[in-house]
Amino acid sequence: MNVTFYGATREVTGSMHLLTTDTDRILLDCGLFQGRRKRTSERNRVLPFDPSMLSNVVLSHAHIDHSGRLPILAASGFNGRIISTRGTAAACKYLLPDAAHIQESDAAYLNYKLVRSTIAQMKKSPRAKSMSWRKLREIKSLFKKDRHELDVNTIAEHIRKLRLEEVQPLYSIADAERALGYFDDYPYRYPVTIGKDTTCTFYDAGHILGSAMSVIKVRRKGNTRTILYTGDLGRFDSPILHDPCLHFADEDRDIDLLIMESTYGDREHEAQADLKHHLESVLLDTFYRRGTVLVPAFAFGRTQQLLYILHELYNENRVPHLPVYVDSPLAVNLTKVFGEHPENYDEESHRTFLGKGINPFQFKQVEFVKTLEESMALNRNDKPHIVISASGMCEAGRILHHLRHKIHNPNNTILLVGYMAEGTLGRRIEEHGLASGGNESSADPPVLRFLNKDYPLRAKVVKIGGLSAHADKHELLRVLQQSNLQVKQIAVVHGEEKQSMPFAETLKREGYTVVVPRRGETLSVA
Repeated sequence: MNVTFYGATREVTGSMHLLTTDTDRILLDCGLFQGRRKRTSERNRVLPFDPSMLSNVVLSHAHIDHSGRLPILAASGFNGRIISTRGTAAACKYLLPDAAHIQESDAAYLNYKLVRSTIAQMKKSPRAKSMSWRKLREIKSLFKKDRHELDVNTIAEHIRKLRLEEVQPLYSIADAERALGYFDDYPYRYPVTIGKDTTCTFYDAGHILGSAMSVIKVRRKGNTRTILYTGDLGRFDSPILHDPCLHFADEDRDIDLLIMESTYGDREHEAQADLKHHLESVLLDTFYRRGTVLVPAFAFGRTQQLLYILHELYNENRVPHLPVYVDSPLAVNLTKVFGEHPENYDEESHRTFLGKGINPFQFKQVEFVKTLEESMALNRNDKPHIVISASGMCEAGRILHHLRHKIHNPNNTILLVGYMAEGTLGRRIEEHGLASGGNESSADPPVLRFLNKDYPLRAKVVKIGGLSAHADKHELLRVLQQSNLQVKQIAVVHGEEKQSMPFAETLKREGYTVVVPRRGETLSVA
């Protein structure tokens, strides 16, 4: 059998690997490439194979860089099943329609800009250098139902009349709903048939709720070949979830090919015991300046982890009990998913909260912001508070509007708590903010462009790497060294080259046979 690597090869988004046997084609993940629209649009739209030829999809977890192209697959002739854990299927019910909504909204806004600029150019006087603000406002009003909602039907009508090329979303909400109909969900450690004489068994990866390592066994003529795909591996001793599995069933121990992530393959996180203290320090520093702490966070996993730690800090009276706003309708729904799957929680969570009948993610100071009007009012709130908002890489969603209102104020803190992929606004904030200090002492602060405007970065930028849901170098090694696995060969994926290449060298020094595949490269598992 062969494995072809189509995504997350020497990069961290777009996870997708194709397992081919003499009878089946099994896809491991079908993730979205994330980054600047022009750079990723074509890569996301074009699948490197005919979806109708796939037998099934094995989905490691619900994050969009692993699941986000499933609606494209479903709309392009896929006839198999999407095999996942129960937690992953529950989360995808919210994540995939939300991703589709973002795609539709982005396309609608680009079409609005196209029509608006075209009409403005047509109506502008040949002698005028620019159109007056009054005339431009009149043109804008043609295509809006109110101040915030676009009139997509009127926009589409003008695109046809003007013979403009309409921007199409990657997929629609209907496509996402169609994809959800293909899901089959199973518990951990339960062998599932996914092809002829081919099974998949999930083991807890400890990354987010429902995340799984997938052991795929192919039996042919008395011989068995086994592939273990880690998906994304979580940290050890982190709050809420179980640690990554170290004990595999005897029949799943011997691995011919391990496909292993390397997001932080050359980095060390701060100790879990120091996380609460570090977060406490950031909050006290910002509150002393009478500022706001703005946290871009993934709606699934990171938001709940932050709420858990904040709940502990508030219970222990280590920080002022200021308001905490979770401004993400998606995060609200996904926090409910966490509440519906307490079987995924570790012993500490049961001991600290669940055993006492306490919800870890709700306390007196927390307010879940649901409506757009509530979010806009929060933008104008100049009293000290904490905002947790999606998206985690600052590429879309309400976080952009909070940044627009807060990024220029040196009293505020932008707290980065997760990985920022190359090409994202989050990565630019991280690089420029940490380099400059991002405060009033910068005579010439860095300028970041988003929402079609330039904004000076004067807010303080702080990164807490220990809150990452990804294992670091030592934790990745721990999965190999302290588990009962016997591994013949490792393919290192899901890491930028500056992480995956050093990690591969580390593994080689440990005695493993290692490759770092490029996109489109195929490995044979004999």
